[in-house]
Amino acid sequence: MKEEKPVIEIVNRKASFQYFLDEMYEAGIQLVGTEIKSIRRGAANLNDAYCYFERNELYVKSMYIAEYKYSGWRNHETRRPRKLLLKKSELKKLEKKVKEKGATIVPYRLFIGERGIAKLEVAVARGKKSFDKRDSIKEKDQKREMDRRLRY
Repeated sequence: MKEEKPVIEIVNRKASFQYFLDEMYEAGIQLVGTEIKSIRRGAANLNDAYCYFERNELYVKSMYIAEYKYSGWRNHETRRPRKLLLKKSELKKLEKKVKEKGATIVPYRLFIGERGIAKLEVAVARGKKSFDKRDSIKEKDQKREMDRRLRY
Protein backbone atom coordinates (compact mmCIF):
# COMPACT_ATOMS: atom_id res chain seq x y z
CA MET A 1 0.00 0.00 0.00
CA LYS A 2 1.10 3.51 -0.74
CA GLU A 3 1.70 5.70 2.28
CA GLU A 4 -0.17 9.02 2.12
CA LYS A 5 1.79 12.10 3.06
CA PRO A 6 0.13 14.72 5.26
CA VAL A 7 -0.92 17.81 3.33
CA ILE A 8 1.02 20.88 4.43
CA GLU A 9 -0.58 24.13 3.32
CA ILE A 10 -0.10 27.44 5.12
CA VAL A 11 -2.37 30.21 3.79
CA ASN A 12 -2.18 33.96 4.39
CA ARG A 13 -5.91 34.59 4.85
CA LYS A 14 -5.29 38.20 5.81
CA ALA A 15 -3.95 38.87 2.29
CA SER A 16 -7.22 37.94 0.58
CA PHE A 17 -9.07 40.30 2.92
CA GLN A 18 -6.73 43.27 2.49
CA TYR A 19 -5.93 42.91 -1.24
CA PHE A 20 -7.49 42.05 -4.58
CA LEU A 21 -5.36 39.13 -5.77
CA ASP A 22 -4.94 39.47 -9.54
CA GLU A 23 -2.34 36.99 -10.80
CA MET A 24 -0.82 34.01 -9.00
CA TYR A 25 2.71 32.67 -9.52
CA GLU A 26 4.22 29.53 -8.03
CA ALA A 27 7.80 30.04 -6.87
CA GLY A 28 10.39 27.81 -5.29
CA ILE A 29 12.15 29.02 -2.13
CA GLN A 30 15.84 28.85 -1.30
CA LEU A 31 15.87 27.18 2.13
CA VAL A 32 18.35 25.56 4.50
CA GLY A 33 17.83 22.06 5.93
CA THR A 34 16.29 23.00 9.24
CA GLU A 35 13.80 25.35 7.53
CA ILE A 36 12.28 22.64 5.33
CA LYS A 37 12.00 20.35 8.36
CA SER A 38 10.08 23.05 10.24
CA ILE A 39 7.79 23.66 7.26
CA ARG A 40 7.01 19.94 7.06
CA ARG A 41 5.94 20.13 10.70
CA GLY A 42 3.64 23.09 9.82
CA ALA A 43 5.63 25.61 11.89
CA ALA A 44 5.50 28.58 9.51
CA ASN A 45 3.49 31.80 9.24
CA LEU A 46 2.92 34.21 6.33
CA ASN A 47 0.94 36.97 8.09
CA ASP A 48 3.60 39.73 8.12
CA ALA A 49 5.52 38.57 5.05
CA TYR A 50 6.09 40.71 1.97
CA CYS A 51 8.07 40.46 -1.28
CA TYR A 52 10.57 42.90 -2.73
CA PHE A 53 13.03 43.10 -5.63
CA GLU A 54 16.78 43.44 -5.11
CA ARG A 55 19.17 43.30 -8.08
CA ASN A 56 16.52 41.78 -10.38
CA GLU A 57 15.80 38.97 -7.91
CA LEU A 58 12.68 38.48 -5.82
CA TYR A 59 12.95 37.97 -2.06
CA VAL A 60 10.38 37.30 0.64
CA LYS A 61 11.03 39.01 3.95
CA SER A 62 9.56 38.53 7.41
CA MET A 63 8.14 35.08 6.64
CA TYR A 64 8.27 33.23 9.95
CA ILE A 65 9.65 29.69 10.00
CA ALA A 66 10.08 28.38 13.53
CA GLU A 67 13.42 26.99 14.63
CA TYR A 68 13.66 23.23 14.30
CA LYS A 69 13.64 21.91 17.84
CA TYR A 70 15.82 18.84 17.17
CA SER A 71 18.60 20.90 15.64
CA GLY A 72 21.63 21.76 17.68
CA TRP A 73 23.53 25.00 17.44
CA ARG A 74 23.25 25.11 13.61
CA ASN A 75 19.67 26.36 13.52
CA HIS A 76 18.33 28.99 11.10
CA GLU A 77 17.23 32.57 11.69
CA THR A 78 13.42 32.66 11.94
CA ARG A 79 12.66 35.78 9.83
CA ARG A 80 15.60 36.00 7.43
CA PRO A 81 15.09 37.14 3.80
CA ARG A 82 14.65 34.14 1.48
CA LYS A 83 15.21 34.17 -2.27
CA LEU A 84 12.30 33.12 -4.48
CA LEU A 85 13.09 31.02 -7.53
CA LEU A 86 11.19 32.07 -10.65
CA LYS A 87 11.95 32.10 -14.36
CA LYS A 88 13.52 35.29 -15.75
CA SER A 89 10.47 36.03 -17.89
CA GLU A 90 8.19 35.75 -14.85
CA LEU A 91 10.49 38.02 -12.84
CA LYS A 92 10.39 40.66 -15.59
CA LYS A 93 6.57 40.51 -15.73
CA LEU A 94 6.34 40.86 -11.95
CA GLU A 95 8.80 43.74 -11.84
CA LYS A 96 6.87 45.58 -14.54
CA LYS A 97 3.56 45.12 -12.70
CA VAL A 98 5.01 46.26 -9.37
CA LYS A 99 6.12 49.54 -10.94
CA GLU A 100 2.45 50.28 -11.71
CA LYS A 101 0.70 52.43 -9.14
CA GLY A 102 -0.93 50.49 -6.33
CA ALA A 103 0.40 47.03 -7.22
CA THR A 104 2.44 44.88 -4.87
CA ILE A 105 3.54 41.26 -4.53
CA VAL A 106 2.02 39.35 -1.62
CA PRO A 107 2.98 35.83 -0.49
CA TYR A 108 -0.32 33.98 -0.34
CA ARG A 109 0.23 30.24 0.19
CA LEU A 110 3.12 28.02 1.31
CA PHE A 111 2.84 24.33 0.49
CA ILE A 112 4.82 21.17 -0.17
CA GLY A 113 4.61 20.15 -3.84
CA GLU A 114 4.19 16.67 -5.29
CA ARG A 115 7.93 16.01 -5.30
CA GLY A 116 8.35 17.09 -1.66
CA ILE A 117 9.68 20.55 -2.48
CA ALA A 118 8.44 23.66 -0.66
CA LYS A 119 6.68 26.17 -2.93
CA LEU A 120 5.38 29.66 -2.25
CA GLU A 121 2.42 31.01 -4.20
CA VAL A 122 2.77 34.77 -4.65
CA ALA A 123 0.12 37.09 -6.05
CA VAL A 124 0.19 40.45 -7.76
CA ALA A 125 -2.20 42.40 -5.57
CA ARG A 126 -3.93 45.76 -5.35
CA GLY A 127 -4.99 47.19 -1.98
CA LYS A 128 -8.65 47.25 -0.99
CA LYS A 129 -10.38 50.32 0.33
CA SER A 130 -12.52 50.12 3.48
CA PHE A 131 -15.78 49.85 1.51
CA ASP A 132 -14.34 46.92 -0.47
CA LYS A 133 -13.56 45.17 2.80
CA ARG A 134 -17.14 45.73 3.97
CA ASP A 135 -18.39 44.13 0.75
CA SER A 136 -16.22 41.06 1.29
CA ILE A 137 -17.44 40.75 4.91
CA LYS A 138 -21.04 40.95 3.67
CA GLU A 139 -20.41 38.25 1.04
CA LYS A 140 -18.79 36.00 3.65
CA ASP A 141 -21.75 36.44 6.03
CA GLN A 142 -24.26 35.70 3.25
CA LYS A 143 -22.36 32.55 2.27
CA ARG A 144 -22.24 31.38 5.89
CA GLU A 145 -26.01 31.99 6.24
CA MET A 146 -26.74 30.00 3.06
CA ASP A 147 -24.59 27.11 4.32
CA ARG A 148 -26.49 27.12 7.60
CA ARG A 149 -29.85 27.02 5.82
CA LEU A 150 -28.75 24.16 3.60
CA ARG A 151 -27.63 22.09 6.59
CA TYR A 152 -30.97 22.33 8.41
